[in-house]
Amino acid sequence: MPTPRPSSSRRPAASRAPAGPPPAGTIVFTDGACLGNPGPGGWAWAEPAGAYASGAEPRTTNQRMEITAAYEAVKSHRGPVHIVSDSTYVVNCFRDRWWEGWIRRGWKNSARKPVANRDLWEPFVELVRRRGDVTFGWVKGHSGDAMNDLVDALAVEAAQTQSGRSGRAGPTPGRPASPGRRGRSGARG
Repeated sequence: MPTPRPSSSRRPAASRAPAGPPPAGTIVFTDGACLGNPGPGGWAWAEPAGAYASGAEPRTTNQRMEITAAYEAVKSHRGPVHIVSDSTYVVNCFRDRWWEGWIRRGWKNSARKPVANRDLWEPFVELVRRRGDVTFGWVKGHSGDAMNDLVDALAVEAAQTQSGRSGRAGPTPGRPASPGRRGRSGARG
């Protein structure tokens, strides 16, 4: 499996995630999908060791599902966690600390417009700040990375079926979940 690569940044090296392997902790891949934009959407996260979850929303956007996937992954894991996403929107928010400017400007972006998806970003940013043990890395989507392909398939499945699922053993996309949790949101609490 290819190693997650950090995305490029114009910011000084001090504000970027360190080069090399991710910090100790659980690595979790995340993805969001939307059938139409807006349209029915799905999100998913999965660990290489096998735990996973997915969920769905009836009318949403791809960006909202990308944020939700990462937020649900952080909420579902205790201890250090390294989120790997193909969404530069999610990764750059934290790695490049966009959120600091948003807060400083009263939740306005650099163009002084309201931050899109603030209702998701605000609790997510607060959680990451409070924990202090969450890092982010980028992986190129649709590039043959097995874990990115898995969470993409789970997110698309959730969007199509409008149903989420979760489990401890690696999922097989497109197959019904084994007996257990199933429903609109498959996140563990």
